[in-house]
Amino acid sequence: MIEDEERQQSDEQPEEGTPEEQQADEQQAPEEATPSEGGSPERGEGEGEPPEEALSEDAATEDDIPAEERGGDQPRAQDSAPARQQGGKREDVVPGAELDPIAIEPERELDAEERARREAEEEERLRRERELIGDVDEDATPVAAKPAKLEGDTSYAATGKRKSSVARVILRPGSGTIQVNKRTLEEYFPRSYLQSVAKQPLTQTGYEDNVDVRVRVHGGGVSGQAAAVRHGIARALVEVDPALRPELKRRGLLTRDARVKERRKAGLKKARKRPQFSKR
Repeated sequence: MIEDEERQQSDEQPEEGTPEEQQADEQQAPEEATPSEGGSPERGEGEGEPPEEALSEDAATEDDIPAEERGGDQPRAQDSAPARQQGGKREDVVPGAELDPIAIEPERELDAEERARREAEEEERLRRERELIGDVDEDATPVAAKPAKLEGDTSYAATGKRKSSVARVILRPGSGTIQVNKRTLEEYFPRSYLQSVAKQPLTQTGYEDNVDVRVRVHGGGVSGQAAAVRHGIARALVEVDPALRPELKRRGLLTRDARVKERRKAGLKKARKRPQFSKR
């Protein structure tokens, strides 16, 4: 019994050789490489490199390979990165698609002064075209189809204002001559635009050849004086024919334009212009 137990213990214990035999066995055994997170034991990668650096090196080596060796149908690594859409085609990016659209401001409504100025310019342009062509525009009918006939020495007076200009107008029966400060209209207002502005009420009502106009105007500049003459003539025509009032009012010829230059303030260069700020 004792011999059987000793034999079993000797079978369970591994046979240990001499130190020289153990060293020879370790040299003959293949070295086992522990796999790292970024590579496999077969490739021998990933011992000290993170996975991002390994991928970047692979992409760089693929870029260095020519297209013939890589294959014409094989895409690059960087080409396959962007998202692809219908049919495997890359989406066409429109330049500036991410920008906000420009907001278009609505067209502002013109005031009476601006509307009257544009009508005067348009009438002057049409008149010049008719003179060059030699035709008479039948559609351009005046406001009053039948101007009233003035008889005797009847006179109608009115006052027109614009900015700092004041015009005193007197209408009398005549052939259509206009005198401003004892001078003709063409001499006092050399510019054709200012002449058309001053004559605008007469042209639009058809009284251009039926009355003589005498004007005394002072103050302001030539532009303000022309507008003041127009305002005074329009008011005098209402005295001649009260039926002209609705149409002249609609065109803005009877409205006194109250816009004037804003006064200068103390400490400023002009009404609102400030001196340049200097920090030092």
